[in-house]
Amino acid sequence: MSDTRSEPSKVQVIGAPPRRQAPPPGPCAMVIFGASGDLTRRLLVPALYNLARTGLIPDHFAIIGVDITERSAEDWRNSLHEMLQSFVGNPSSENRIDAIDDAAWQRLTGGVSYMQGDFGDSGLFEKLKQHLADVARDRQTGGNCLFYLAVADRFFGPLVEQLGRAGLLDEELQDGKPQRWRRVVIEKPFGHSMDSAHELNTRIRRDLHEEQIYRIDHFLGKETVQNIMAFRFANGLFEPIWNRDRIDHVQITVAETVGVEHRGRFYEVTGAMRDMVPNHVFQLLAMVAMEPPVGFDARSVRDRKADVIAAMGTLKQEDAVRGQYGPGTELQTAVPGYRAEPNVAADSHTETFVAMRLSIDNWRWAGVPFYLRTGKRMSRRYSEIAIRFKHAPYAPFEDTHVEELPPNWLVVRIQPDEGISLQFEVKRPGPVVDLAAVHMDFRYRDWFPREPNVGYETLIYDCMIGDQTLFQRADMVEETWRVVQPVLDAWAVKPPADLQNYPAGTDGPEAADRLLQRDGRAWRPV
Repeated sequence: MSDTRSEPSKVQVIGAPPRRQAPPPGPCAMVIFGASGDLTRRLLVPALYNLARTGLIPDHFAIIGVDITERSAEDWRNSLHEMLQSFVGNPSSENRIDAIDDAAWQRLTGGVSYMQGDFGDSGLFEKLKQHLADVARDRQTGGNCLFYLAVADRFFGPLVEQLGRAGLLDEELQDGKPQRWRRVVIEKPFGHSMDSAHELNTRIRRDLHEEQIYRIDHFLGKETVQNIMAFRFANGLFEPIWNRDRIDHVQITVAETVGVEHRGRFYEVTGAMRDMVPNHVFQLLAMVAMEPPVGFDARSVRDRKADVIAAMGTLKQEDAVRGQYGPGTELQTAVPGYRAEPNVAADSHTETFVAMRLSIDNWRWAGVPFYLRTGKRMSRRYSEIAIRFKHAPYAPFEDTHVEELPPNWLVVRIQPDEGISLQFEVKRPGPVVDLAAVHMDFRYRDWFPREPNVGYETLIYDCMIGDQTLFQRADMVEETWRVVQPVLDAWAVKPPADLQNYPAGTDGPEAADRLLQRDGRAWRPV
């Protein structure tokens, strides 16, 4: 039962007070290490532009790019403008814009500067220290600074150490609160194993307090993901049935149609498990399964998410499936298998698909399996959280044409068609009892105007205002690795005889289907 309004952008949201407007953050500078990289050009600067366009960039703001590439500030600024221009009128871009707002662009880049140097050179950081002092004076940033490490993960530890030695991470405190703040943003991966995650946390916390560290996961910037907590805790309808008494199982799917593209070297040492599960997929699981927090402050929310991850048993090898895409067809075009991709070994055992069965050993979820899967080169780009409710009793329908009741599903669609749907049964019109499954379907595009978005806008804004709710804590990172480490170790010891077990453009290997079949269940179709 989808709503079919002809002018969805003009529809009033029922019972909603006037929309709250977020205030712009206080003054600050943003230092981007890896200023010439793909992440900066494709995601960070477009997100900053979107913030500037909506008035959520500080009035006193400066961007300092730092990279090994030698170039002028004007050259760097022009290259960023060219990338932003590629979003104009691009129908395939989620960040499609009609035209660049020159006033917003000037507000964003009026204080742009660029520094060239080697990240291992301590002299670079002494120059940066002096430059930040000049920026604080000229741009009135108050000495506040956000350091964004848009670099390969091998640089995380060394960069934090260099910043610490130069005194660039020191905060000025008054009554225990920073009057001049310094924060560091780290992109995933947060380690490649339980030991390396612990080592990285230990290393960066020699120079930083946990309150200064923002471990960013762009998946949590998606509106639908953030809406999970609002959906659960702001509606008295759902929370009473959100437990083992009413829920049969939960499926979480993150499917991609793309292959590894130009990331062969990275993916060969990472694989689908490390790339997606301890961060993106487990964060979705934690938001679905967490207990109600006492408040929506960062500490309360992250405590409850950490409780979920701590209650997860370690993944057993028999409960995990891996796969690798072979040659196939994607969107009616022939595509190569993973082993034929650039910078991939011809006999590679790296998985491009994983599926698993997990349990959460607490009062709410005991006995409820969580099935997770993620993969590349699947049949459709699609991410969803699907909650299957237990069957209603069949007894009232004996001796009718209804032999078995179809299940009720509550589905949170994360991408590409963001929304929430509820499947339930109704009687077809007519003299006999005959049931049909129907859907109540909420789609964001039907109710709210579309805004250009790359997924980083809310996260960068939160970094500037000091809200860590959507960011991972050190203990959460290490606990997620604890869950998957036994399987990673087993896979490293015993490579499979034939891993290339699903054609590109399909829903994954047959072994993933058997994982659910042994429990009498089946995956929802991708």
